[in-house]
Amino acid sequence: MRAIVLSLILSSVSGAAFAEKYTLGVVPQQSPLKMFKAWKPIADHLSKATGHEIVFKTERSIAEFEKVLYRGGYDIAYVNPYHFVVAHRTQNYQAVVRDSKVIRGVLVANNSNQDFESLIKSEETRFLFPSPNAFAATLLTKFELLSKYGVNINLDRTQQYVNSHDSVYSGIARGTGDLGGGIERTYNNFSNDADKGKLKIIYTTSSYPSHPIVLKPDLDSVTQDKLTKALLDLPNALTDKLSMVKLIPSNNEEFQPIAALEASLSTVERN
Repeated sequence: MRAIVLSLILSSVSGAAFAEKYTLGVVPQQSPLKMFKAWKPIADHLSKATGHEIVFKTERSIAEFEKVLYRGGYDIAYVNPYHFVVAHRTQNYQAVVRDSKVIRGVLVANNSNQDFESLIKSEETRFLFPSPNAFAATLLTKFELLSKYGVNINLDRTQQYVNSHDSVYSGIARGTGDLGGGIERTYNNFSNDADKGKLKIIYTTSSYPSHPIVLKPDLDSVTQDKLTKALLDLPNALTDKLSMVKLIPSNNEEFQPIAALEASLSTVERN
């Protein structure tokens, strides 16, 4: 299937030409249409506030997004904490803002299934995850199942990657899998009422700093300052669409605990 790439091209601001064009890449946690509706106004606001043309882009899967990010394909990007650790190391992306709330992974099950411990102990349990490197939805849930319960998903259980958080939730509701990894925000925003009515959260991980918005280091300092200020000044009407509480300043050091976990998380995925 051809990659789904959604772009927002803004032609002018009050009749004036834009100074430069920059790409805003967003990790595809939900369907491209949902993301376009939520992030199009963000790109519009940034364009008007900075005088630069901001192009919104996403990919058809988290794996495709990672490939573009890790080769420096976005000027501005909304990424998960693990993505940032890798992107900072490989392309020197800089964290500038993040939501004030924390991120936690969740495991969801069908309402008709048994309790958490019964499911994780059963060798018949089928797991669904959005992608191998989804930080909280995949890596943290796998890490905690291994460290707390001795269950190594990669060795002991059947698993499938299904491209997005919404695909995980629908798959669990419809019986494609028995346990699925996601995060609290995307679960709360999952809008398929028929499917959501069949789901329950049965496990929640420890909390970590939420997804940062990062900038490519070759942006000049004036542009970086304009983008950062515009992000911090986003109206509540726009951040509400993303279920964000409040965007606050961030920095690379905030994600050092995740960098410290990287080796352990990578070991879980390789085993």
